[in-house]
Amino acid sequence: MSARVPRVRRLPLVLRNPSFGRVWAGQVLSQAAGRMFQVGAVWWLVGFAGGDHRGLESGLFLAVSTLPAVVLAPVVARIIERHAHRTVLAMATAAAGLVAAATAVWAYTVALPMAAAYAAGLALATCQAVFDPCLTTSVPELVDDADIEGATGFELSTQSLAGLAGGLLGPLVVDTGGLAGVVAGCAGAYLLAASLIVSARFPHATAVQGPGSEGAPRPRTLRRILAGLPFVRRVLVCFAAANVFTTAVYVVMPLYTRGVLHSTGSTVAVLEAALGAGTLVGSFTGGRLPGRAIVVGSACLAAIAGALALPGLFTGHVVVVGSLAVVGWCVGVIGVRFVALFQRRVPSEDKPGFFAVMQALLGATFPVSSLVFGALGDHLTARTLCLVQGAGLLPVTVALWWLGRRADHAEPEQPARLAQPAALTGDAS
Repeated sequence: MSARVPRVRRLPLVLRNPSFGRVWAGQVLSQAAGRMFQVGAVWWLVGFAGGDHRGLESGLFLAVSTLPAVVLAPVVARIIERHAHRTVLAMATAAAGLVAAATAVWAYTVALPMAAAYAAGLALATCQAVFDPCLTTSVPELVDDADIEGATGFELSTQSLAGLAGGLLGPLVVDTGGLAGVVAGCAGAYLLAASLIVSARFPHATAVQGPGSEGAPRPRTLRRILAGLPFVRRVLVCFAAANVFTTAVYVVMPLYTRGVLHSTGSTVAVLEAALGAGTLVGSFTGGRLPGRAIVVGSACLAAIAGALALPGLFTGHVVVVGSLAVVGWCVGVIGVRFVALFQRRVPSEDKPGFFAVMQALLGATFPVSSLVFGALGDHLTARTLCLVQGAGLLPVTVALWWLGRRADHAEPEQPARLAQPAALTGDAS
């Protein structure tokens, strides 16, 4: 009779790797604070401070809040390459905390001018534009190779938690404490995040070498990085096009709440929570779905198109909440499958530049989306905007599916200078 070997249950990654847990908690706080300010400020503009052009004003605010990730991508890549990642993460969150604290003091002293709200949004977005790609680049420094996919899931789920917590709190705090209460809460969250990151260890970090150091590999330009990864480049272009229509939800939701549901900030909070909860579930379940990334991604884009269009056909709180939960789940699944794929496909020395340019490419469409849908919101009903979102995603879905079919008949892409070719998986196409 053979003895049965008991199966040992492993603790969750954030518990068995305390340093990763601290950084992950810092990311939750940082991104939740940024989301709380963004959603709260948009509801402040739509529900309280806006004039006759609420759609355009809220769209302009969202556009301003996303410009740093696009404009500063080359600068961010150099910062991440040349400085210790823990230092970069801690400095970015500390700077955001100081900006938020100063804005809160100003808002409590006198009525905050609209220009000051835009300036604060720009400053906080600049800090976040440094923080996000640096954190993604830091994942291999915090965990073992076997835990990279799990760590990626935790990292992406943080964005869902941020959307859930920040989206829920932002409008509620504006309804009760105004914009001053929002920025005060953001200041505390940012500063706590900075203290958590400072206390973490990065056990797999290598010594930072300046560009002129002997033996340091010369980093490739952002253009050459993408030129060497044609499959990845085409996938990013598809998702950038999809972002034009999916990210418009942040403009459409407040307009839909005010113009169709005739409700208050509590409804905006519920809608944001549904979107965030769906993304959270998708982030944790996306890695378990069978099929290649392209197939799963195409199916998810088709589902997003239908879910975004549904509130344009049928009104009601239940319809909108259910639709946004589906949208969030699909977004979470897409994020986990493709970011994990990129982690393995992109050479280690190119990751700082790649993730900076990825954020810039995907974020470049957000200002356009915010301005276009914000301006349209002053002339079209929110229900019509929902239909426009759904219809716009259909050709992108077809393009991504076609890309997968084309990859089926091509040789697998082998990125240049890849340190560990064995890390590539069959999930690449």
